[in-house]
Amino acid sequence: MSYTEFTRTSTCPGSTIGVSHMFTRSLRNAEHTRRYTIAETPAGWEVRQEQDSQVVRRVQYHDWHRVERARRSIAHEVRELEAAGWRPE
Repeated sequence: MSYTEFTRTSTCPGSTIGVSHMFTRSLRNAEHTRRYTIAETPAGWEVRQEQDSQVVRRVQYHDWHRVERARRSIAHEVRELEAAGWRPE
């Protein structure tokens, strides 16, 4: 996936000016949720993971290649969760 394909989104509602969500994936299993977000910020890119509305991981990257690596890691984790019964929200 190229940078332009990955970043084709608009600014998300509720985000601050200059922050654009490029990737968002939410999963649910019973009463539990997982949300993965990659957002472009003025300082680079923020990769965030939430579990049940609590941020459990937040990393700021300045290198696009690290963002690509994080997205692949998220995709792998999402596939494992879906195989375990988690469904898109």
